[in-house]
Amino acid sequence: MLALSSLILPLPLPLPLPPLPPSKPFFLTPPHSPHLRLRRPPDVPLLRRRRRLQAGATADDGGGAGSSSQNVKVVLVVVALITRRILSGVSSTCERNHDIEQLSRTVTSGEAYIGLFVRMLGLDNDPLDREHAIITLWQYSQGGRKCIDDIMQFPGCINLVTSLLKSESCSTCEAAAGLLRNVTSVKLYRDAVAESGAIEEISSLLCQSSIAPEVKEQGLFALWNLSVDEKLRLKIVESDLLPKLVRFLDDEEIKVKEAAGGILANLALSHANHGIMVEAGVIPKLADLLKGKQEGYKVIRKEAKTALLELCKDEYYRILIIEEGLVRVPVVGSAAYKAFKPSTHSWPSLPDGTEIQRNSRPSRYGASELLVGLNIEEKNLKLEEAKMNAIVGRSQQQFLVRIGAIEMEDGEKIQNESPQKEQYTLLPWIDGVARLVLILGLEDTSAIIRAAYSVADASVNEHMRNSFKEAGAVRQLVQLLHHDRLTVREAVAHALDKLSISNIVCRTIEAEGALEPLINILKDPSTPVALLEKTIDILSRIFDTGNGLKRMFDDKVVNGTEGKVNSANSSSDAGGFLQTLLKQEPMTRMEIIGYGIISRLIDLLRKASPSVQTKVASFLEYLANFEPHATSILMLELMEEDDTENQPEPTIVEIEEIGLATSAAARLLTKLLNFDQFNRTIDPAKYVIQLRKILKSDIPLHTKDWIAACLVKLESKFGSALKNVNFTVDKEVIIYETIPRLIEQIRTSFSYESKRAAVLELKRIISGGSMEFAKAVTNAGGIFHLVKLIEEGKGDVIESSLAILYNLSMDAENHPAIISAGAVPVLKRIILSEGPQWTRALHLLRTLPI
Repeated sequence: MLALSSLILPLPLPLPLPPLPPSKPFFLTPPHSPHLRLRRPPDVPLLRRRRRLQAGATADDGGGAGSSSQNVKVVLVVVALITRRILSGVSSTCERNHDIEQLSRTVTSGEAYIGLFVRMLGLDNDPLDREHAIITLWQYSQGGRKCIDDIMQFPGCINLVTSLLKSESCSTCEAAAGLLRNVTSVKLYRDAVAESGAIEEISSLLCQSSIAPEVKEQGLFALWNLSVDEKLRLKIVESDLLPKLVRFLDDEEIKVKEAAGGILANLALSHANHGIMVEAGVIPKLADLLKGKQEGYKVIRKEAKTALLELCKDEYYRILIIEEGLVRVPVVGSAAYKAFKPSTHSWPSLPDGTEIQRNSRPSRYGASELLVGLNIEEKNLKLEEAKMNAIVGRSQQQFLVRIGAIEMEDGEKIQNESPQKEQYTLLPWIDGVARLVLILGLEDTSAIIRAAYSVADASVNEHMRNSFKEAGAVRQLVQLLHHDRLTVREAVAHALDKLSISNIVCRTIEAEGALEPLINILKDPSTPVALLEKTIDILSRIFDTGNGLKRMFDDKVVNGTEGKVNSANSSSDAGGFLQTLLKQEPMTRMEIIGYGIISRLIDLLRKASPSVQTKVASFLEYLANFEPHATSILMLELMEEDDTENQPEPTIVEIEEIGLATSAAARLLTKLLNFDQFNRTIDPAKYVIQLRKILKSDIPLHTKDWIAACLVKLESKFGSALKNVNFTVDKEVIIYETIPRLIEQIRTSFSYESKRAAVLELKRIISGGSMEFAKAVTNAGGIFHLVKLIEEGKGDVIESSLAILYNLSMDAENHPAIISAGAVPVLKRIILSEGPQWTRALHLLRTLPI
């Protein structure tokens, strides 16, 4: 019986296999993974090796080693020829089936020889033998799943293939990466490939300064296959390959771009990778690829869109994507667009509803009616860029609806993966804004809701908010406030809330008649809290706080929106500036506010959540500037019995909200104290006790200023009526508001003058001699900051700080805190310097137990 070595050593290498045309294999590949691509193996210099092997080979007719090597050669050549014929697709169905059967029989007969080539991958073999073996196995693996299974049945095969990625031969690296690409197309073998260290080796290979395009392509496609597995994505991210993948998006080879984009798209499927991907700069690169219109970039655009849509799920990253000129638009289905009804022939208007003024001199042959614009003089009509973009976007989207191609990308219809799953796409901002406005005009309720929320998401800056205004979104949203479905009104209010942040858009919302439906929503007792909060926000911005006229003139100067378009019925236009000013008059808008609205707001102020209370109090404060509404407010009871003792302990966020709400309520109360009618009807002691309790609470310090101001005003108004109160208001304000505020100013201010003013004021307060004031300084953590101020300050700052610390040192309980703050070495340095403050420092040092 012959030894195994006698079968291998004299084995002549098989003849070069004929090239295979690139085409899709007949086996299926996993979703989101690249198809296998057949490549012709590079030429291998085999002549010298063949001659050496043939010189030592013996011809045995009895089936020795020569017979075995000949069988291997014949089997592989037949396999390659039949595989090429099957994949070429030129044969008939009957011939193809016959070829597949023949291939199956041939492969079965050649399975015994695969192990020989796997053995030739061993580290103890000649590099040329290993190179030829890996090339042969790579080509054999292109035959389909059965061929891959034949290779993978040998334990340790993948480890040998992975080791070849370190080869100095470009052909060897390409073949090894190509074989790994084919093997990883089968889900069953991905873990084995990852465990062999292939991810790290491929990453190291791709990070080299100079790498052949063929090797780069095969390595990236292998990683693309591996990135389909969620648990393997972390390994890819940890390999420091991400910056390199971003740079590969600018590669000249289109296949390299596709593979890099595919890997990033799969990495984006894991939310944990989003942060590091954004830091690597993927958003600008992918956005540029998605907006590009180059031929042959279909796959790249698809992968770029997949990655960006995943990143869009995070609110912050969605803003970054919008800043790159892309808008997320819902896919609502072609059936929803069947309800679209194009406007009949009429005099043309801009997308926001502004009609172009008719010319008083019609043309002789009617061209002014047929071709609008030919007879409009340039001095009468100068369209802004935003209006022109709105016209272009509207025309494009309406044309796509008419031809039935509204939701097609790269010539293919967007397919909704699941009816229950909301699907989105990304469009350039001009098309995205126009598409959203178009959806708002459809009859499909779910489509309207999704479009309204998308409008809110896209309104991240002044440019986008103004674009929606010019596209006519405001008019449609205001009309939808009358919709009978609550969910629609909630989505529309959310969109208007985001749009109303812009002063210009806010005036347009009012001009379109939004006040009446918003007031009706506010009146409805069944209105949900979320809708109520948005409604109050919009109304607060519309009514403003008295600076509306000034801000309007400021906007005219900053934005340069002097009347550009002549309009017949557009109070929102700059041409109707005087009419808009009239609509901004407070008393004109106040007419729709009745007693019922005031009563509803007071009820919300007493019972709503702290966030709603803050907005209601600010709104009521503004209404109190007008006598009719002030009278209505004075007729109602603002306060209710306190039941905070029965409430659970609030969280940090809730404490912040409570502080803001109480501050807004105190500001409203301070304004109402200007009315004698209100002063005659209230019990001042009740208000003082309640405000003192709030002042002593743990609400944030910055929310206590108006509470302190209200207490001081109550004492000035009702000093004699507060004799039964067992505390002094001024003293309470100093202890719980003034001293903590001054200490905070010393601690946080970057200005030396600000710190100086705070410490001088604090010295004036402490010099009053009250021990309660000194204790308030200690409780606020002032000792440490005063010692630090002595180190950094000079002149009167040092003197004031020493005076405060000396007063604090009169209480022995403060000695440990003064010493631990590092006062002793600082005082000794001042004493030794014999500066102006050395005597005060000496007195303070003597009081300390050192």
